[in-house]
Amino acid sequence: MSLDRSARPLIFGEVLYDVFPDGEALGGAPFNVAWHLQAFGRAPLFISRVGDDARGQAIAAAMADWGLDTRGLQRDREAPTGIVQVRLRDGEPTYEIVPDQAYDRIEPTALPEAGTGALLYHGSLALRSPTSRAALEALCRAHHPAVFVDVNLRAPWWEPAAVRDRLAAATWVKINAAELAELAPTGSDRPDQAAALQQAFDLATLFVTEGAAGAFARESTGTLTRVAPRSQVTVVDAVGAGDAFASVLILGLLADWPLAPTLERAQAFASAIVGRRGATIRDRDFYAPFLEAWGL
Repeated sequence: MSLDRSARPLIFGEVLYDVFPDGEALGGAPFNVAWHLQAFGRAPLFISRVGDDARGQAIAAAMADWGLDTRGLQRDREAPTGIVQVRLRDGEPTYEIVPDQAYDRIEPTALPEAGTGALLYHGSLALRSPTSRAALEALCRAHHPAVFVDVNLRAPWWEPAAVRDRLAAATWVKINAAELAELAPTGSDRPDQAAALQQAFDLATLFVTEGAAGAFARESTGTLTRVAPRSQVTVVDAVGAGDAFASVLILGLLADWPLAPTLERAQAFASAIVGRRGATIRDRDFYAPFLEAWGL
């Protein structure tokens, strides 16, 4: 599907609270991406589901305060708003993802209207539920979006067949090094693995994040473009770093930026995010230097 860059992006999947030992913060990869895109002026339509509880009310209020459209936020009277228990060791997170949450029950019959040909971002966590998976499939049938898949393999909450089905429908995929090895185990190094995965699913671009080493992108032509952090990065926690990176990749696709500066900007923004606690930043001044530098 060709991308309509004028259409507002669609962001589908989980919204939840990351529960740290000393507090909790709004999170969920799709929600984080939507949050950043709103700050960057792209007005995404976020589609998810929350419980009829205090956390769900807080999410709706935070979205409204940030200016995010809440038409795609469904309410569930039975399942609770999602939570993930996060533990940090040397700044690196480990996750305990709680089952049967409201975001597992996104209803296909309650989806908002959206534009045809928009960029649709989704992760792989919401695919663990047949109900939310059906909602995603209904969204794709109705609006024929250009699909950006953010691979988030969280054991035991993923099925190889479901993930591969979504990769087959994607134009762009973002994946980390460990997930790349899981899905494309053949190859002498990561570029070889990336080539195997990209060719298997006929992807326009495959983005691979490598933690402190940076990231690279492989285009369908076989061209590799690399980016590394510019300087020493202070890590408070790495929760949401990949989501920050993905949000700028999407911004670059929508703005038709060249690939090299897109990667540089994504790396710079992700490096700034890891210096803060939590994945969503409610201070608009945090975004101001990026908006000015990127001409937004």
